[in-house]
Amino acid sequence: MSTVRLSIGSWAYCFGPYKDNPVPFDIVIGKLEGLGFDGVELGGFPPHPNPAQFDTEAKRVELKKRVAEHGLAFSGLAADLWSYPIIPVADNSRWMTAFQRNLEFASDLGIDCIRVDSVSPPDVFDKEKLDARLGWERLIKTYQVAAQKAAEGGIRVVWEFEPGFAFNKPSEIVQLVDDVGHRNFRILFDTCHAHLCAARGARQPGQKEILPGGASELLTRLRGKIGHVHLIDSDNTLHNNETSTHAPFGQGVLDFDRLIPELLRSGCPSNWWTIDLCFWPNAWEVTADAKRFLDGMAQKYATEGVSNDQAT
Repeated sequence: MSTVRLSIGSWAYCFGPYKDNPVPFDIVIGKLEGLGFDGVELGGFPPHPNPAQFDTEAKRVELKKRVAEHGLAFSGLAADLWSYPIIPVADNSRWMTAFQRNLEFASDLGIDCIRVDSVSPPDVFDKEKLDARLGWERLIKTYQVAAQKAAEGGIRVVWEFEPGFAFNKPSEIVQLVDDVGHRNFRILFDTCHAHLCAARGARQPGQKEILPGGASELLTRLRGKIGHVHLIDSDNTLHNNETSTHAPFGQGVLDFDRLIPELLRSGCPSNWWTIDLCFWPNAWEVTADAKRFLDGMAQKYATEGVSNDQAT
């Protein structure tokens, strides 16, 4: 019996190639039920369910019930905070207001994990003529308040690093969670972002910082600091020269027989494994294959009776 639960990010079906023809959320959860998924990770962006659309408790109760009727649970919320930069502005109140709105949305839906990021790209400091130390301080202070607010509702905050956002060097990733220093603030470890950041140094400003062990070494350095996991392959490329290409399993270079056992030793408090097919052109068609791949990984490494020490 597997000790993990599988979900997939709903944003894969309304971002990028699906922007003009998104798959309706009800169809998404119907397909996930048919494929035997345990849950869905909600991208809180229109046209999928979001705080503005589901703006009353009654609407949210109905949405939660609808998902449950398909045998699914919510593994997390990717909050729509991209219109509210933190680093280049002295006042974070707009971001904090939007975060609070998403926090209430998550709470009403029974979601216990909310994703955040640095919002601004890695070249923000050159473009804005801004001291990186000031941007760092602004992020730290914002995340400290956010983590405390979320903790009061039993919702953990997870920061997703990636090539497309500021502070994407391995040492910065480790240091940021340490500097926030709140038990309710952890890292969202996405395998393809980890590879591009740690093994390739993608979009790192200045001198590149590359770890000899790549994603696996970064994962080890983050042991005890990870709060949520996204799984997908990497083909060493960037999507539109911005963020990591989320290549389907088997179409990239990642060694999941090495990564999965280390993930199981990471101390992550969640047993969700979330597939992330963001921006993949035929995400809908490869969803079943992605689940089959992770079913195999779960059976191999994360079943009752197989200890983490044995999963090597």
